[in-house]
Amino acid sequence: MEKNTFERIYEAVRLIPFGKVATYGQIAALAGNPRLSRVVGYALHVNPDPESIPCYRVVNRLGEVSRAFAFGGENRQIALLEAEGVSFVKGRVDMEKHLWRPEVE
Repeated sequence: MEKNTFERIYEAVRLIPFGKVATYGQIAALAGNPRLSRVVGYALHVNPDPESIPCYRVVNRLGEVSRAFAFGGENRQIALLEAEGVSFVKGRVDMEKHLWRPEVE
């Protein structure tokens, strides 16, 4: 049985390591279609299992958290990331330090 787009997105998000973030575009590419960044956002907004699908680790390409974070708002997303040691510079994730680079690991 072929996996649907949301299942592929959730699988990709589960791969993001503790203390790292990925962009919507990265997750879209890992899920099989780099043009589906907005679909990634929607899929994460309706995340059926936030305990095992760490959607808070997904940020935009500038390192900004979601203002519409579905599981407690942007402050909650920031708190979850900070609890993993993710640092912020001027309100954005320090992408130099924390961007997940699966091709390097």
